[in-house]
Amino acid sequence: MNVIDRDDDRLLPVLLLCAQAAVWPGAELARGTVPPASALLVALLVAGTVTAALAGRRARPVVTLILVAAACALGAGPLPAGGTAVLGTAGVALALFTVARERDPFTAVLSVSALAFWQLVQGLSLHGLSQRDGLDLVLTALLYATACGTGLWARRAHRTRQTTELRLGRAEAERHRLPEAERRRMERELHDVSAHHLTAVVVTAGAALGLRERRPELADEALEFAVETGRTVTRALGAVRAPAPSREELPAPDERLRSLIAGFRRLDQQVDAEIDPLPDGALADAVHGIVREALTNVARHAPGARTEVVCRYGDTRTEAVVTSAAPPTGAAAHGAGLGGGRGQGFLRSRAREVGGTLSSGPTADGGWEVRAVLPGRTAAPDERAVPPSYRAAQLVAALGLGVQPLLPVLVVRSGEASSGGRVSAGVLFALLAAAQTVALLWLRRAPRTARIALLALAPLWPLAMAAGHYTGPVLLPVTLGALATCTAVALETARACASGDPAGSGGRSARGFVLAAVLVHAGAVVAAVLDRSTTVPTWGVVLGAVGGAGVLTGAAHWYGARRGRREREARGVSEERLAGWTEEAVRDAWAERRRIAAGLETTVLARTADMVTQAEAGHLDTTAERARDALAAMRALLDTVREGEGADEPALRPQPTLQALDLLAHQCRATGRDVVIRLTARVPEHLPTAVDLAAYHAVETLLATGGEEPALIEIDAADATLVLTATGVPGAARPGVRDRLAARVAALGGTLTIEDTERAGTVRLLLPCAADEETSR
Repeated sequence: MNVIDRDDDRLLPVLLLCAQAAVWPGAELARGTVPPASALLVALLVAGTVTAALAGRRARPVVTLILVAAACALGAGPLPAGGTAVLGTAGVALALFTVARERDPFTAVLSVSALAFWQLVQGLSLHGLSQRDGLDLVLTALLYATACGTGLWARRAHRTRQTTELRLGRAEAERHRLPEAERRRMERELHDVSAHHLTAVVVTAGAALGLRERRPELADEALEFAVETGRTVTRALGAVRAPAPSREELPAPDERLRSLIAGFRRLDQQVDAEIDPLPDGALADAVHGIVREALTNVARHAPGARTEVVCRYGDTRTEAVVTSAAPPTGAAAHGAGLGGGRGQGFLRSRAREVGGTLSSGPTADGGWEVRAVLPGRTAAPDERAVPPSYRAAQLVAALGLGVQPLLPVLVVRSGEASSGGRVSAGVLFALLAAAQTVALLWLRRAPRTARIALLALAPLWPLAMAAGHYTGPVLLPVTLGALATCTAVALETARACASGDPAGSGGRSARGFVLAAVLVHAGAVVAAVLDRSTTVPTWGVVLGAVGGAGVLTGAAHWYGARRGRREREARGVSEERLAGWTEEAVRDAWAERRRIAAGLETTVLARTADMVTQAEAGHLDTTAERARDALAAMRALLDTVREGEGADEPALRPQPTLQALDLLAHQCRATGRDVVIRLTARVPEHLPTAVDLAAYHAVETLLATGGEEPALIEIDAADATLVLTATGVPGAARPGVRDRLAARVAALGGTLTIEDTERAGTVRLLLPCAADEETSR
């Protein structure tokens, strides 16, 4: 892939070079005219510089843009018209596209603004305000704006693909991790039950039996202890089988990190820590492993050195930084030779596995720093923060380049006075185009204001033509003015179609904007044409203007709708894959839980209940025997869990119910979405099977709609009705999702309500718990 990218980087500049050679001097040579040798030498120098710079444009895009623009500007003087026509337009546009594609939006907008300002100042320094009546400045600005906008769009599309790939990568990793994590959780908690409760019963009963003759009162205490402990074991095993989805029984990842750091402090390491809460999953495991390896290296190579651990969890990035100072004087590094030399490679591989990067190296004071930058809450690719001083330097450099054409004017004073105070039409057109560009930049943040501004600027183009005494083609300026509005139409339509509900308020707003754009721009064309003397009747001008404006905006609307549908289809494919992996992970983990729970119900729980019965009956000998049987059954079950034997085939996996919601929430959180699921105490422990399955699948459907908004699922019961309320799921308003939810609810005779879908995405389902199970099926 890298080789292909490098070939493409070289291919485009070579194609531009061939096109430039065909325009000039190729056209001159075809006519039999041989250009001067000096002109050919200048053209060769300019073409070589531009081609070489464009070949490496991805590595240094801003430097490439400066080199290409400067080379073409210097070559435009000695070369005839057309000498830099291709390289000065398409070459500069390609460099500007690369800046917008590879750098942040601030740098891209600053670059295109500085370049356009440089062109404007150069033209004014040569011709003044009133001697330029053409549209060359506007066309140049339009080319730059198109290149920059296309680059920004390509950058956004690339980042969207990266985000989707990272999210899918997390889901795929968690698909294999969740069943194993569930097995480890149940194994650990079963071990705790056997190690503490059942063992204590066996020991206590055995001691009471051994001292029965000398201390008969111990028998009653042992029986009472067996009853209480047996009931505690039953409750604990019930929690193991069905943990609450609203909380995690495992220690939180940040607590695990603090425990890790506390362990190093007990080894006389001075460690300070600032740790944000982390979501459980592969990301937390990577952070834990990186911090553990870094602290281990400090203990080996710099014992006693003060160390700082900082873990920041944000929306777009997670940072884990371990910084150690220089070791104290005289400290002996006894563990310096214990490592295998693979620690740094393991650290980097851990970061790469979750889509991050890691760097390490010495600090200025003789210490060492390990810095990992990993994906954040939204799974978006990382963007390095730019310091304000760098932004200030960018602004100063752009301003210096922009005013550079004024230096000859300031040094060499011309004795010729200006021919008048009239401002040319080109300057007015450039100002209108700049205003439309600003409105487009605000389209996503303030769409209503941006649309109003674009519609208000459209009638100003014929006024600028009249004020600047424009004498060129009458339809060209108003057509250029319509391009910005058509761009906004395409973007708004694409956004409405991508939302999945083009008939909703977003689609109605886009269609209203299309109609308003047709009327406004048709009026601008009519005003511009009628201002000139024309033999076409007024009704013909009006019909032609409405038809032309309709064709332009209709084409923009069609392209936007097509683009939006493609985005929706791509998002649907990724969401389907994510939902499929989530479903598979939850089903595998649920099957593992049910397999272990079945062993609990048939062996451990039955023997524990028998132990409690014998203890309540006062049979100490039998109670001790049943306790040993329960402990033996628990240990046998633990052996089965560790070996992973007895798992069902995929076709025999049980359907998840509401008791699997903790697994679903865990999987969603691990893939980067904040999900909270709450079950109130009023929800019955045993629901009708159809209601239990329908409620779980409704929650699964709601969370599968995608999105990065925090989601809250609350499940309550009132008047024999299960009430499911979900917020933060705006995707539930899509017709397909709404139809699936409605079908599930209708099968049980329930109701579905979707409210505030554009803001919070609130969904409310009512499922009657008394529904006849056979009928509901």
